[in-house]
Amino acid sequence: MSKKIKWEALIVSILIPIGLGIISGISGEASEVFKQLAKPSFSPPAIVFPIVWTILYILMGISAYLVYMSRDKRKSKSALRIYLIQLLLNGFWTTLFFRFRLFLFSFLWLLIIIAFVLAMIIKFYRINKWAAYIQIPYLLWLIFASFLNYEMYLIN
Repeated sequence: MSKKIKWEALIVSILIPIGLGIISGISGEASEVFKQLAKPSFSPPAIVFPIVWTILYILMGISAYLVYMSRDKRKSKSALRIYLIQLLLNGFWTTLFFRFRLFLFSFLWLLIIIAFVLAMIIKFYRINKWAAYIQIPYLLWLIFASFLNYEMYLIN
């Protein structure tokens, strides 16, 4: 049985993380600061970051939509609360790292985000397996970002 897509809800679900990403990117002056920092050899070129984050934000939005459309509103409300918390934590990371240059604190912040994303994936899985599965690239990117962040802390 196929459910009809509620396009307005899907679009809003995608625009929320993209909007937060744009706001945090603008406020963090990320691009200029990134150019100035010493980077480890495994750091991708700067152009990779907006592309990857756009894809991840779209996946986040689709995932949130799938959970939002669940019949179990109690479970979906709890899962979406964790989703919003991790999304806000994610948005603040850019400011902590790029504006305030708190590299070690930003690394620790990333570990907290990873913990929330793991909790989110578990909650999403109990509601909609696909909503959880499409968060795995995000989790993997955060793990990579934490290694990158830590190395940048060491060399800057």
